[in-house]
Amino acid sequence: MNALVLLAAILFILMTLIGGKKGARSFFAIFFNFGMIIFVLFFMNDPNINPIIVTLIACAVISCINLFYINEVNIKTKTAFMSSIITIVILILFIVIVTEKAMIQGFGEEEVEELSVFSLYIGVDFVKIAASVIIMSTIGAITDAAMAISSPMREIHYHHPDISRKDLFQAGLSIGKDILGTSTNTLFFAFFGGYLALLIWFKDLSYSAGEIVNSKIFSAEMITILCAGIGVTLVIPITAWITAVFLVKNRNKNETVE
Repeated sequence: MNALVLLAAILFILMTLIGGKKGARSFFAIFFNFGMIIFVLFFMNDPNINPIIVTLIACAVISCINLFYINEVNIKTKTAFMSSIITIVILILFIVIVTEKAMIQGFGEEEVEELSVFSLYIGVDFVKIAASVIIMSTIGAITDAAMAISSPMREIHYHHPDISRKDLFQAGLSIGKDILGTSTNTLFFAFFGGYLALLIWFKDLSYSAGEIVNSKIFSAEMITILCAGIGVTLVIPITAWITAVFLVKNRNKNETVE
């Protein structure tokens, strides 16, 4: 406990010194997001509530925290928020289908021994739960990518106010290409870093390559990584287009008023 408090204090001090007020808000946003996840877990246990709807609401709230609370309400955060929500809606429809077809819902045979003392008849749809878990795993990366594109596009428009919508959109795509590789690799290592113990366990169990690939746990993680990568890729053109439209539209309004 003391170590956690010490590390949290060090993180808060560093984020405040380097990031100022935004750094401090970013620190508190971590706890707000954690509280939101706990909130979602309580509602997912209710068989009368659709986990997908709960996840969409939670993603909207988390996006608001990560964008509006940290960076305040402005055109950059508005376009990033809209892009994130549109991407999540598209992605969640795709993920529900993939989850059902891949049959990754529920528990793998590696987990049967630990769960044998519990009842598995809990009255929830494991397909929707699996889809919700994947979406919750990708929301942070999607909002981060959206903000990473909308912010420099706003700077480009500020310094080049006469830029056309097409050129601004192309600039957004160019920015997206630069962050795409690092974002997808970050997701890959983040997920596999957390499941390194699982890979060691597979080795101890003498699993063949085929058994590892066909393992439900491994497949679920790979699908999560790939869906997260798809989400980050999708949000790039969506954010670039929405931001270009909004910035040029606002410029035209200002010119009309003048």
